[in-house]
Amino acid sequence: MAADSLLHPHVRQPDGVKIHDLLTRGRQPGEIIPLATLTHELNGGADWPSIGDWEGVTTDLIQLVHTGRCDALSLALPEIPRALLCTGPHSQLRVHDTAADDLVTYGPAERAAALDKVRLFLTSIATERPFWPGDSLLPPLGRLTPGR
Repeated sequence: MAADSLLHPHVRQPDGVKIHDLLTRGRQPGEIIPLATLTHELNGGADWPSIGDWEGVTTDLIQLVHTGRCDALSLALPEIPRALLCTGPHSQLRVHDTAADDLVTYGPAERAAALDKVRLFLTSIATERPFWPGDSLLPPLGRLTPGR
C-alpha cells in the first residue's frame, strides 16, 4: 500500500495525515517502512497516543483495501521474514530449530535482507504500474522551507 493512502479522506484524520508525515519525513520516496519501525521510532510505541490512533487508522486502511478504494498487495511472506518485519529494526528473533534442537537467532541483518527482498519485489511490480493510493487525497502536512 502506498503511504499516500494515509491521506485518504476515509481514513480517520488528522491521525492519517500525522502518521503519513512521520512515515515520509526524511525518507527516500518509495522507501519501505514497516509499521514496527515507526513504532520503534516512537519510543517503542509509547508516543503513539500523541500522534494518533494507529489501530483505528490501520482498520480504516484495511477497509479501503477491501472496498477497492486504493491499491494494496499481500506479500504472503514466509513466517520468519514476516516476524522480522513485525519487530523493530534492532530486535532479535529467536527460533527453535527442532531438527537440530538448537536456537537460531535472527536480527537486524536478516531483517534488512528481508526488506531488500520485499523492495526488489515491489520495485518490479511498481514499474508496471505505481500503487494507486486512492482518490481525493488530503494534502500532506506542510513543511517549513528555508527562507519562510
